[in-house]
Amino acid sequence: MVLFDYFESVLEGVEFLIALGSILALLGLIFGFIFFIWGKPKMRYRMIGVIVVSFILLGVCGFSTGFKYFRIFR
Repeated sequence: MVLFDYFESVLEGVEFLIALGSILALLGLIFGFIFFIWGKPKMRYRMIGVIVVSFILLGVCGFSTGFKYFRIFR
């Protein structure tokens, strides 16, 4: 039915957004720690915010969701 197809496509979009959030959180953690260690003091202050947001995204989206969805490291 048309209604079920619509909800299935909506759920696929939500699954993609969760996987994308997981990958962005991991990249945010990596770059956040790199710039926190070697950045200037003003950059360090901003990177603390990036690291906190990345931890929140990892908590919401999951750690390995992006790896499974995009088939990274298989």
